[in-house]
Formats: sequence, C-alpha cells, structure tokens
Amino acid sequence: MSAAEKSYMPDLASEYPLAESLIESYGRDGHVLIRGLLSPAEVSVYRQAILDAVAELSKDVRPLEERDTYGKAFLQIMNLWVQDENVRPFVLSKRIATVAAQLMGVVGARLYHDQALFKEPGGGPTPWHQDQHYWPLDTDNTVTMWMPLVMADTSMGTMRFASGSHEVGYLGDMPISDQSEAMFEQFVAERGYRITESGAMAAGDATFHSGWTLHGAQGNGSSTMREVMTIIYYPDGTVVGPADNDNRKADLAAWLPGLAPGQLAASELNPLVS
Repeated sequence: MSAAEKSYMPDLASEYPLAESLIESYGRDGHVLIRGLLSPAEVSVYRQAILDAVAELSKDVRPLEERDTYGKAFLQIMNLWVQDENVRPFVLSKRIATVAAQLMGVVGARLYHDQALFKEPGGGPTPWHQDQHYWPLDTDNTVTMWMPLVMADTSMGTMRFASGSHEVGYLGDMPISDQSEAMFEQFVAERGYRITESGAMAAGDATFHSGWTLHGAQGNGSSTMREVMTIIYYPDGTVVGPADNDNRKADLAAWLPGLAPGQLAASELNPLVS
C-alpha cells in the first residue's frame, strides 16, 4: 500500500441492520450467509492491506504436492491484527463483532483470533471438521466469520455446511484430515443432515458458523487465489476450558497466553470488540 492509502483505513464501526430472520436461521442451522457486510469500497482497501500482510508473513512456500491434506487446503496466517496496523481495524471492527454478538445472543463478544485462509489455484478441499475441536473454551457458544476478499464462485471452494449439526456438540478429537472427511461424511449421511452450500459470494459478503457446525469446502479449481479472511468470537465472561488434545494445548499457549483452565478467557490477545 502507498503512504496515502495507509493513512486511510475505512471505519467499520457503523451498524449492520441484521434482520431477525437471519438470527433465527443461524440458531436453527448453525450457520448463516450475510450479504454486503462490507461495501465494495471498504473491502477493496482492506483486501490490499491483508494481501500485503500475507505476503510479508507467509512461510509455507512448498509446492502443493509436497504438503499434507491440511497444507493443501489453504495458506493460513493467524493473528494479523497484532502484526499489521492496517489490518487491525478490520479485525477489531465493531460492525462485524456486533453481528457476531447478535448471532450468539450476547451483549459482549471477545476476539479469539483472526486468520487469513488463502486457497491457491489447484489447492485441495478443506475436509469436514468442527472448528471448536481446536479451542480450549468452556462454552458451546462460539462463532466464526468467513469473508471472501474477491468474488468467489463455487469453483474456488466456497463454504458447505451440515445444517443443524451444531446441536450435537463436540464430536471428539478429530482434527482436519483425510480421516475427518471420511468420518464426518459418514456421520452427515447417517444423520441425514441437509448440506447447504454458500454458493457464489461477492467480496464483502460473509458466512457465520457455530464452532460445532460441521463444515468444509471444495478445492480451488479456478486459476484465481481464493482470498478469505476469518475472525473467531466468543462471549465475554467465557472461561478457559480443558486443554484435552494437542491442538487445544497449542491454542491455549498461542491465543490465551498466561491463562489456565477455569480462568476467565480474557488475555491481552482477546479484546472485547462489541
């Protein structure tokens, strides 16, 4: 970004008029698609800031064929907000956080972490999984916002959800892998969950899904990078849960530094954002 561009980052504090029907849909299905959460002008500026940060911070430059299933699914850069001042207003956006809080049915939402998820041309599918497998948070009420920074059609690997699967809760120690795809594909079929595709999404549209909602994405069959930014939220007042798998142990150290199970989940990396 130029010096002039860096001096102006759009204010994302204005309220998004969230229809009650969208809140009801989220509660029923465990996910919802929200159109136009950011305007084209807003997302254009933040896209460039995020692209610059990802280019600076990306470490995995191995060819796709040398990566495992997780590595083929996307390039993943976390907590850009503490590493880049131009991305920070996006991640700490009151507009986005307030939508998250409304969907969770709470007044205050805290940031867990952000992550850029860039699926390269030819990048593999994202297997079925539950996000909250990774999070040592003692609550069933968490939400992930997923926003494309470019026009994303189905060939690029937009989201798919098993509608209603959030109601089952934690399905065990099953990180993103070929095994999670096989296990949860069978689970979804046996339970008869409706698979809902987000379909084509414009830059600035967003999906929100519960931490327990089974979801994934197809591979990127296009010639364009699928540029996506995500932000994870949980209710203010949540306490740290058990670090009962290796991923939760790693997350506890990384995103809830200095805290232990049973303590209030409110480290310096978890600001109140709504």
